[in-house]
Amino acid sequence: MYIRNMWSYEFEKAKKVQAGTLLLAEPFMFDENFRRTVVLVCSYHEEEGVVGLILNKPINLRLNDVVEGFPPFKSKIYLGGPVGTDTLQFIHSLGDEIEGTVKLNEHLYWGGNFEQMRSLMNAGKVKEGDVRFYLGYSGWSYGQLQDELKDNSWIISRATYQHIFQSDINTLWKSVMQGMGGVYQTMAGYPENPTLN
Repeated sequence: MYIRNMWSYEFEKAKKVQAGTLLLAEPFMFDENFRRTVVLVCSYHEEEGVVGLILNKPINLRLNDVVEGFPPFKSKIYLGGPVGTDTLQFIHSLGDEIEGTVKLNEHLYWGGNFEQMRSLMNAGKVKEGDVRFYLGYSGWSYGQLQDELKDNSWIISRATYQHIFQSDINTLWKSVMQGMGGVYQTMAGYPENPTLN
């Protein structure tokens, strides 16, 4: 399709995928799991594959609906992906206050000691703007993601603290695309169904 080839794989692969980058679904992706999603890459290894969390799929559940022992938490939980939906993942900005966390960039961290997070929240030391919780995750083998990148299924961008904690989740895909400028700003206006164009 012409529109899908408006940006080249050679250009995209020059932007290296690594932990802390974003994968944006190409405008006309038909996979229901990933249509118009923004995925934060949390782990990226040739041997172990790729783990990411979908940032913009809130579900109608609260933290206390899925796990006990936490204080009331107003923020919704998000669907991190179709894999391991019986697991709870979290992204936070607390840094080394949480043991075993993985630093994604200067202000973003993935996971860590879950009981320590629970204790800090119960002690009132964690604000709702400090952490997001996700049911499940998105996973690829290294080769699988490389093939999808060659097929132009994903657009690579840089993740920021604002994307996770301060953006309107309902318009996140469009706003990140617009922020990239150029052809991506144009692509942000494409309808989901190309037959409506």
